[in-house]
Amino acid sequence: MCPSQPNCAERRRIIPVVATALSLTHLGSLMRGVRSVDEVGADERAASLAKRSIKKASKLWALDLAVRCMDLTTLEGSDTPGKVTALCAKGIRPKPGDATIPSVAAICVYPARVADAVAHLSGSNVRVASVATAFPSGQSFPSIKIAETEEAVRAGAHEIDMVIDRGAFLSGDYQRVYDEVVAVKEACGTAHLKVILETGELGTYDAVRRASILAMAAGADFIKTSTGKVQPAATLPVSLVMMEAIRDFVRETGRPVGFKAAGGIRTSKQAIAYLVVLYETLGSGWMTPDLFRLGASTLLNDVLMQIDKERTGVYQSGDYFTID
Repeated sequence: MCPSQPNCAERRRIIPVVATALSLTHLGSLMRGVRSVDEVGADERAASLAKRSIKKASKLWALDLAVRCMDLTTLEGSDTPGKVTALCAKGIRPKPGDATIPSVAAICVYPARVADAVAHLSGSNVRVASVATAFPSGQSFPSIKIAETEEAVRAGAHEIDMVIDRGAFLSGDYQRVYDEVVAVKEACGTAHLKVILETGELGTYDAVRRASILAMAAGADFIKTSTGKVQPAATLPVSLVMMEAIRDFVRETGRPVGFKAAGGIRTSKQAIAYLVVLYETLGSGWMTPDLFRLGASTLLNDVLMQIDKERTGVYQSGDYFTID
């Protein structure tokens, strides 16, 4: 997948295909080599792509894909086994009585609720995702972050959503951030690792691009915008910057990395806009739950209402759908 450019082999030596311990010198070279982002260009391109019009058949396909790529999420202190059970039922059969609506990709919960989700998703193709590493702040000891990850995986989590140490990143301690991602990836075993950048706290598009490259070089299977606990959360321009970082990383290493947008995505119109940006930036190969996710707690019902509207021509009331 590496383009035929004379310096491609050299770049392969800078960005590792599989995470290995980078020396401080090599990590510094990696971060200095990350190019700057044209902020005005990113804003304008994201705004332009968001205006794309999609016809009926394509819109229905996009809405179906949005459901299949959704991580249905509950991350509240008030989460109970009963709430997780109801969410799992919703994820398996988003609209009871309509088997044409696909299941979501995953149910995302806190580590203490993983066993509940595993029990109720048994026999389905819905995966269990767990946040970890002192979510959402990331402010804890590395040993505790590793232990939490290992416990979540032992409880049955198929995917781990970790948060980077933004304090370390913003202070320029890239080695600490890199080493933590490597260690958490190892603790995941066969579980997939999504690395949350919390872009709303990084400040600039340049910082978002650097954090994206750093996370991918350390072994992330996905890079994810936000925890959903900080504003701004996911935005189209920031997502575009992250997708372009993935595109460049894949060209240089040949290793595909997934993208997850999370936080503040509440309408089907927003979901479709992310799919348009994804298609135009990374291509049709990323239009799959294996490489794209939408993290959402309130998006699903709006997508279901839009599917019914496209099929029948009539807007439906939210009263006809189960509460997320």
